[in-house]
Amino acid sequence: ENVDPQKTAFVLRKAWTLYSVTPLYRFHRGRLRDYARLLSAFIAAEKQKGLAVEVGVELDIKVAVSSLADLRGSEQDQAAVLVQLSLRSRASSRNSEDKLVWSGWFCSVYGDDLSENMPEDFTCLPLFLTHGAESYTSVVGSWFQKTFDCCFRRLAISPLNLSWMVAMWAGCKLDRAASAVELVFSIPHLSQPLDISYAIHPEDAKALWDTVQKTPGEITQEEVDVFMDCLYAHFHRHFKIHLSAAKLVKVSTAVASAHCDGIVKILHSQYLPGVLMLLTELAISQIQ
Repeated sequence: ENVDPQKTAFVLRKAWTLYSVTPLYRFHRGRLRDYARLLSAFIAAEKQKGLAVEVGVELDIKVAVSSLADLRGSEQDQAAVLVQLSLRSRASSRNSEDKLVWSGWFCSVYGDDLSENMPEDFTCLPLFLTHGAESYTSVVGSWFQKTFDCCFRRLAISPLNLSWMVAMWAGCKLDRAASAVELVFSIPHLSQPLDISYAIHPEDAKALWDTVQKTPGEITQEEVDVFMDCLYAHFHRHFKIHLSAAKLVKVSTAVASAHCDGIVKILHSQYLPGVLMLLTELAISQIQ
């Protein structure tokens, strides 16, 4: 509720690729500028196939590392850390703006499960989200892993977690006209790939969820199962297709969309903390 929309606007309406990250060893917030210089030198060295580069020299890629106190859930959470790579303008004018080519940020939103009983030297930011070329993600990830003795892993989203997401997000109240709730299913064991897209009017999806949910503010696996079964039954009645035999690969709502490959797009600032809390939970479960 305390999130500043202006400071978090960069998060919205972009496709973010998800990773889980083990705790960072001896990461110090007071050294973010140093980390930016060292990472910049590392990127330049990688570009030159391993030749050393003097730290502080003007390079093609400009690195910025900053702290984002707004992107956390509770006082116990560490503030998020944003890493941005910009391409320096080759124009003669010094005032010409650099072009942002890659962003990545570490965060923990209500990630108390991981931070409890953690030794002092470790910083817990289990969720890492990236937007930009995979080659940059690889280089940045490599530097963080070497520097802070941590491990990055792609974070996939299971069909079970996707069904939780669509149930939770379909039940959210929105202050503006909402887009359709859409579920995309992949049909297995076919020689040619086939996807089925199932769109539901947002008011119908919310009305269905409201009849299923017993206690407002609380969600159970049973309620999610009933919600999905109702959608499957409706689809079967009209098209004689059992969606329960297919694999749920993507869900889209007015709040956010998520793909099983671990790609998420957050669309509504009001529900940003809730979406990040769910993703933090998934990242922690993968680490543990």
